[in-house]
Amino acid sequence: MNCELCPRRCGADRTKKAGYCGENQTLRAALAGLHFWEEPCIAGSGGAGAVFFSGCSLKCVYCQNKAVSCGGRGKEITVLRLREIFDELICAGADVIDLVTPTHFLPQVAEALAAEKLPVPVVYNCGGYEDPLQLRRLEGLVDIYLPDFKYADAFLAKRLSNAEDYPQVALSAIKEMYRQTGDYVLDEDGMLASGVLVRHLVLPGFTDNTLDCVDLLTRTFTDKNILFSLMSQYTPPKEPLEIESLNRRLTQAEYDRCVDYLYLCGWENGYVQELSSAKEEYTPDFNFEGL
Repeated sequence: MNCELCPRRCGADRTKKAGYCGENQTLRAALAGLHFWEEPCIAGSGGAGAVFFSGCSLKCVYCQNKAVSCGGRGKEITVLRLREIFDELICAGADVIDLVTPTHFLPQVAEALAAEKLPVPVVYNCGGYEDPLQLRRLEGLVDIYLPDFKYADAFLAKRLSNAEDYPQVALSAIKEMYRQTGDYVLDEDGMLASGVLVRHLVLPGFTDNTLDCVDLLTRTFTDKNILFSLMSQYTPPKEPLEIESLNRRLTQAEYDRCVDYLYLCGWENGYVQELSSAKEEYTPDFNFEGL
């Protein structure tokens, strides 16, 4: 069957060859373990039980996880093994199950989740470039959606992620995520029980794009019934990029400009970061641990 799981609809017969995501039909992951660097309402004290899947349908030029997203790194696992991994992470103290870049394996992920309702929330952690029709297959299986909203600028989306349609596609996807989960709900311990938490990574030299992203989300979610995480943790890749500003870290002035605008637009529900969040050691070592 030709693949249409992501908005690219590359049409690859993944039984015979890899799709745009770089993956065939065999479920693969690069790491499973407790991850403490998600937002506090998700990581909690026990950590998020993260499963990092191999491949990606975006392949951003500045990706920090290139070995996994487009470098071919991964280990084959079965759907049954994936379910066992969920259970093992929960036994290890995970406060949530955190599915990282899972879309190109959506059928297998849905099958693993459908076996039995997990005792902790399930987080769908993705780049925001999602097909709403495919997301509907997850209704009732996912408690929390954790999408990026990377670009409001179509030209920039094309230049950095080869996805000119990213702004409208991601916004439509986030609307579908909200339709499924409704207003965000925090439990008595301040943990996110359900809802949508949108992330945006501020890119050095492109703060206008960030302000436009804030504008789009402000107009779409006028009641601020989703959470917003404005991230400052951009880390330059080891190999220099053609776009000079992406070879440096974010400046305090750039980030302050974005934070000020976020508050000006009335966003008080969510997170901002210190610039110290931009550390290479926060990128996991994808060594197949936990698989």
